[in-house]
Amino acid sequence: MENTNIIGKAKLIETKAFDYDLPDHRIARYPLNRREDSKLLVLKEDKIIESKFYNIGEFLPEKAMMVFNNTKVVRARLLFRKAEGAVIELFTLEPASDTVDLQLAFAKHSPVNWKCLVGNSKRWKSGILEMNLNHPEGSIRLCAERLQKESDYSVISFSWDKSGVSFAEILELAGEMPLPPYLNRKAENSDLERYQTVFAMYDGSVAAPTAGLHMTEDLVKNLKLKDVQFEQLTLHVGAGTFKPLSTLTIGNHSMHAEKISISRVTIVNLMQQTGNPIIAIGTTSLRTLESLYWIASIIQKNIDIQDIKVEQWMPYQQQSNDIGDSKTAFQQILNYIDHHQADHLQATTSIMIVPGYKFKIVNGLVTNFHQPMSTLLLLVSALIGEKWKKVYQYALDNEFRFLSYGDSCLFMQYKENQ
Repeated sequence: MENTNIIGKAKLIETKAFDYDLPDHRIARYPLNRREDSKLLVLKEDKIIESKFYNIGEFLPEKAMMVFNNTKVVRARLLFRKAEGAVIELFTLEPASDTVDLQLAFAKHSPVNWKCLVGNSKRWKSGILEMNLNHPEGSIRLCAERLQKESDYSVISFSWDKSGVSFAEILELAGEMPLPPYLNRKAENSDLERYQTVFAMYDGSVAAPTAGLHMTEDLVKNLKLKDVQFEQLTLHVGAGTFKPLSTLTIGNHSMHAEKISISRVTIVNLMQQTGNPIIAIGTTSLRTLESLYWIASIIQKNIDIQDIKVEQWMPYQQQSNDIGDSKTAFQQILNYIDHHQADHLQATTSIMIVPGYKFKIVNGLVTNFHQPMSTLLLLVSALIGEKWKKVYQYALDNEFRFLSYGDSCLFMQYKENQ
């Protein structure tokens, strides 16, 4: 039964309450020379502590598990130049077919159909766009044709004239790194490495899970020596992550859907961590971990379901009818994976975490400083309450760097949210 009181309160939250003044010069246009040298703001109860990210181990609770997102940013921006000189940008979003496994979509050979944002669309009325690519085995001609135009994207057919070459390889050859629009600059060679986390493994994101950008392999090794555990999951970040809150109340904001994938091994290790702190490295990891609880609720009702989707407001509709503790949820997911003779859980989530949300799995968060009027700022507020204002004002007053290439925070969940 829908808890109308909880969902009603959530939907009536005013977006202007999550606005703040972010001067342009506080946005980090470039990363620091060393990832782990970024500032770290730690909120411990009511006290703000300032440190460096390489010291994060000093502030983690005992027996902590840190969970990172292993998605890899793809070179999603394709720039085609028409014969008359106009440049048409095709920004690849996701396969046009309804597939959960993005790795299979990237592995496909010519032709493929993808949903894309089209820049300078008015200059491309019809016809086929072309570009020549340099491949170790010879030149490749890449073609793009618009099949249909929807309200917020177009379906583009990509084809190329060399067999055995995957779409992932085409993007590596032809695409540019999709830096966030607020950086207001073109991608440079250094971004190919610095706009990927050291955890990046699986193609699929059009934006980096930026909290992970502070991590290095040496830092992970050092934290493991301090008995910090690490686990991984996959959420492929979509372009909707940059969509601002443009409505008067958050109830009218449409949350984007993103693909997630989690191995059976990770679910087992999360279940064994029950009772000890689970800390998400980034909002994408947090949203995925919290989605697991609601996925368990879905599959408890129908273990044969194939297309699992966590809808935007589902947690608020279900709070009066949840399934118990996190251990029960993890066991339900293991039953589902084994029932389908799989080794991974594949699903889609549009979960929107806002003030009033009751956290089911996550106890802490490593994250960057987010844009005003963003869903990510709502998520932070759900975790630490109104103290986000104090935190952000401190960061503005003390020369912290903001957004994707900026500095970091460590937040632990307050008791009233447990």
